Amino acid sequence: MSALAKEPCVPCTGATPRVEGAAIRGLMEELDDRWEVKDERILEATIRFDDFVNAMAFANEVGKLAEEAGHHPELCVTWGRVTIRIWTHAIDGLSRNDFILAARIDEVGR
Repeated sequence: MSALAKEPCVPCTGATPRVEGAAIRGLMEELDDRWEVKDERILEATIRFDDFVNAMAFANEVGKLAEEAGHHPELCVTWGRVTIRIWTHAIDGLSRNDFILAARIDEVGR
């Protein structure tokens, strides 16, 4: 498990600092290449599977991780594909928690 995935998710508020610029680039280096940042506001990844059953099983694992972390991504499950979008709603942008959750998802998707 990566060091980032081991960090705790801290409850966010409107005062939670946004991660921007060089800090985003540094944290992206700790994630799988499938992740991309949209408008410095959202982390997004699409993971492909051979069928719907495996895609759904993966989405359920992500749901368990998210619930444990108290940090809930947007999941879109279709045949052979799960798209995940993560951002911190309280700040309408990216926080460190978003990258922590993405790192934990990377561990499940390996």
